[in-house]
Amino acid sequence: MRWFSRTADLSRAAARRSEVLPSPNIWYYQQAYEIENHAQDVDGEIWRVLAEEYDWTGRDVADIGCGDGFHLPRFAEKARSVVGVEPYAPLVRDAAARVAGLPSVEVREGRAQRLPLEDASVDVVHARTAYFFGPGCEPGLREAERVLRPGGVLMIVDLDVSSEPYGGWMREDLPSYDPPGVERFFSRAGFRCRKVETRWLFSGVAAMESVLKIEFSAKVAAKAIADVLRRNEIELRAGVAEVTLPVGYRVHVRARPTGLVLPGHSATSSAEPSSE
Repeated sequence: MRWFSRTADLSRAAARRSEVLPSPNIWYYQQAYEIENHAQDVDGEIWRVLAEEYDWTGRDVADIGCGDGFHLPRFAEKARSVVGVEPYAPLVRDAAARVAGLPSVEVREGRAQRLPLEDASVDVVHARTAYFFGPGCEPGLREAERVLRPGGVLMIVDLDVSSEPYGGWMREDLPSYDPPGVERFFSRAGFRCRKVETRWLFSGVAAMESVLKIEFSAKVAAKAIADVLRRNEIELRAGVAEVTLPVGYRVHVRARPTGLVLPGHSATSSAEPSSE
């Protein structure tokens, strides 16, 4: 995931100055992150839930924090147009190259807090494990509301930190993270939450190890790798090369009202800037 990494704490001061939180996994280990993208949700459960929540066929989609554009072609299969927004210039370049043959897709450099999109210009804003983690993401939520058309939806996919075993490794690396507090934040902000159980599938042990090593501290990664090997012990002994890992997600969904009042706001009140 883009937000859990062993160097994340060291990046917070820089993030406050630049409004961009560096992603030490995809920014610095892009090949391993590509392996992770291919391994995630091999049964398509997240895509199924997203489509149930809002059919983007013939609609305009924005993917915020799109990285190197892995999810853009999937949206383009049904959407009228797709725009990926990514703050890191090298990833913008690689995302543009990935979708070069798709005329309905473009990639723009920009931040979630200041989207390079017009008011009321898209029907779907999608963000997957990239920015919106709870308290502190209010600027991005306001920007998503700004660019959504009335009746459009903001769909945020993040990890279910209460789901084992992955959530337990995350909690060990980030003991100050408060899963119930994050749930309350999204609920107060008017989001529905659907929990989704997925299966990650790696081509082999080396692929699994390369991914877990960019997601966790060295100590927790070693523990996680040992746990995955135990879970796959019977298959590995039988000569099965593939390695599986259950991972839980949360899909938070909020529709932009067709009237003037936003969820959690009165018609006369205005949102205060967040102190990130």
